[in-house]
Amino acid sequence: MPCPFGGLLAADELQIRKIVPKSYRKATKVMCRDIELAVAAASTAVADAGLVTKGVNPDETPTYEPARLGCQIGAGLICAELNELTRALSSSMTGTTDSDGFPEFDLGHWGSTGMQDLTPLWLLKYLPNMLACHVTIIHDCRGPSNTITCTEASSALSLGESMRVIERGAADACLTGGAETRLNPMAFMRQVYADRIAEATADADPGSIVRPYDPAATGTVLGEGGGIIVVEAEETAAARGATPYCRVAGFAATQSFCADTIGLHIDPDDPGIEDAIAIALQQAGVDPGDVDAIAPFGSGIPHVDACEQAAIERVFGDTASSTPLITVTPNVGTCNAGHGAVCIAAAARAIREQRLPARLNGPAESAIDASACDARDAALGTVLVTVCSHGGQNAAIVLKKI
Repeated sequence: MPCPFGGLLAADELQIRKIVPKSYRKATKVMCRDIELAVAAASTAVADAGLVTKGVNPDETPTYEPARLGCQIGAGLICAELNELTRALSSSMTGTTDSDGFPEFDLGHWGSTGMQDLTPLWLLKYLPNMLACHVTIIHDCRGPSNTITCTEASSALSLGESMRVIERGAADACLTGGAETRLNPMAFMRQVYADRIAEATADADPGSIVRPYDPAATGTVLGEGGGIIVVEAEETAAARGATPYCRVAGFAATQSFCADTIGLHIDPDDPGIEDAIAIALQQAGVDPGDVDAIAPFGSGIPHVDACEQAAIERVFGDTASSTPLITVTPNVGTCNAGHGAVCIAAAARAIREQRLPARLNGPAESAIDASACDARDAALGTVLVTVCSHGGQNAAIVLKKI
């Protein structure tokens, strides 16, 4: 592998059996890592919002009627753990080698017999919709539920879906966001083939590798994580005395054209990201000059950063160089389907605290404000979040101070 690093959660940071209700602990046996991340994030979000749900206290009246609580979660195409595939794969080997000396694998045997060596509930552990499934069961969300699998744009698109669900009156609140890990050999190698992983040696400083918008950048580092956010109708949030972080004022989604089906490189002149930003700003009723900060993907992947930077420059014009960026990828890595939620959470927290977080790395000189800097106080009334994905899906969200 070209990069020996990844943003892995320490084992003691996420012990799922201590997070779920006691009555639900048996179900943790069919939770892959992605599901655990989503369930843990949902529990944290519900607690932070001060909600009462079945998962918090089944004997207390819930804050929202179950039918009025929705759930939209972004997920990845989950890779099975290799140790669970080993027995099934090994039983389908022919015992001979091919012309290159590699052991031969019999697809016919795999289809007729090998798969029978998988654990009986194997599929339930790896279906992408299982993130939302477990979260909705634990917290008794009986409102509209959906799973969006659009790589890095997934959780931002999920927030847009939640916004629309509430706007049309189908729910009063939603748990929304996404989570994913690609820290396994199969998923990691796919990112290598797609030309997205940074080159680094084992003695490198992990915190110096991801360099958004820097000409010296070589790629990103994968992380595992994501986030769940409680999104509520303004009137019901006010009625229960909630203190929101901010208001979701605008949302837009677009699709960029990807000519290369291997690396999926997007042309910097493609209007997809630019259009998403412009539409979201228009929906929020703000001009580019009204935006106080931008939280972009900022992945450190040169061809992706080039598209983002070009879009920001085209939309913001003369103010592009003076609008500060909030870049989280150098800190946590690329969290894939959960990454948009990390960016949204960082932007919302910045608005609440009226403070911009520190930035790691970045270019010494650039047409956009992305260089390394310390945290500092800032007047943040409007923050734009924008995420583009490996498949060309783009999402832009405008958050406003309340």
